[in-house]
Amino acid sequence: MVSGMRALLLTFPLLLANATVASGEHPGEDARHQAEEVAIPAPIRAMLEAAIAAGNDAEVTTIVKYARTADPASGDAVAKFAADWRDERKRAHDSRVREAGVFDLWRGRAELGGYLTTGNSETMGAAGVLDLTREGLQWRHKVRLQADYQRSLGITTREHYLASYEPNFKIDSRRYIYGASQFESDRFLGYTQRYSSSVGAGYSAIQTPSMKLDLELGPAYRYTAFTDATTQSSIAARGSVDFGWKLAPGLTLTQVASAYLQHYNSTVSGTTAIAAKVLGPLSAQVSYVVQYESLPPVGRRTTDTTSRASLVYTF
Repeated sequence: MVSGMRALLLTFPLLLANATVASGEHPGEDARHQAEEVAIPAPIRAMLEAAIAAGNDAEVTTIVKYARTADPASGDAVAKFAADWRDERKRAHDSRVREAGVFDLWRGRAELGGYLTTGNSETMGAAGVLDLTREGLQWRHKVRLQADYQRSLGITTREHYLASYEPNFKIDSRRYIYGASQFESDRFLGYTQRYSSSVGAGYSAIQTPSMKLDLELGPAYRYTAFTDATTQSSIAARGSVDFGWKLAPGLTLTQVASAYLQHYNSTVSGTTAIAAKVLGPLSAQVSYVVQYESLPPVGRRTTDTTSRASLVYTF
């Protein structure tokens, strides 16, 4: 696409004369439109309007870049044309967000994996994750629900549940203030209930079409009810990393990690996943989950890992 545009843009010096004559053959048009037709050669304008009609900001940027090289005289007019389109698109977007209802603008992904064996062994397992995000002008809301259950030979061998909610107040395009509340239950890791709450600062260190990196850090409070009937509540420090990288069209690597560090039992968890698009919004994903508890109850291991293959639906 870019090479084709470059070849066409190199022919502009030969087309300028014809473009100028053609632009003067519409006496009924208003003065501003005539001026733009004169300032922007017809081939450049046609490509620019096609990219704008498709809503492709990357192509608009490429056209503006090569148009200035091919025809410096019209470079400012082309840049203004693109800037006016971006301003109008932003105004329309902001208006749509302001008028949206509380149940509008939610986007997310649903992940589902499972297996069932019968015969010589009877094993069943299922895992589901629902991630929801709502982007407002000043507020971002994140909701996560997760369940992981496994049973073998009539005995439950894994049972993990999680629900979390995180509102973000945007200071600017990169900085934000976050709040986070979370409930977990995993008796195989040694606790029946764990409630966590935190508030702190977030920063979007990388924001590109192919890569993102969000960092968060702040104080937290946690209450844990362990399987040995003891309880624990403590102030902690919370940090999180949310990394995403589009390795190729339809292929994405994600790494999400969080840590609660405290005087008693500290927790570090992380999920690494690779998703490949299968059809439309449907992707196949493999993931590896690690959770570490520094001081679990007696008889429990400190580290638990899960490898999983699942289908992901994005909406």
